[in-house]
Amino acid sequence: MPIYEFKCLKCNTFFELLVMNNNDEMALSCPKCESENFERVLSSTSFAMGAGSGPKSGATSQTRSCSSGSCTTYTIPGPNG
Repeated sequence: MPIYEFKCLKCNTFFELLVMNNNDEMALSCPKCESENFERVLSSTSFAMGAGSGPKSGATSQTRSCSSGSCTTYTIPGPNG
């Protein structure tokens, strides 16, 4: 049962929804303003691998303006490929 994160495009509130079953129809709306105008966003994660002694660095993000409003680019540590 995944938890999805959304951003309301009307009031900019972030909220999460637990999806119990893909076949169930749900009325989806922002819990703050009840708008049905929202987008799914990539949730941030927090994890550690191994017991390395190197510097701790997590994912970073860069937000900039673009034609659709704002765009975010994420840099996630790990092997490049």
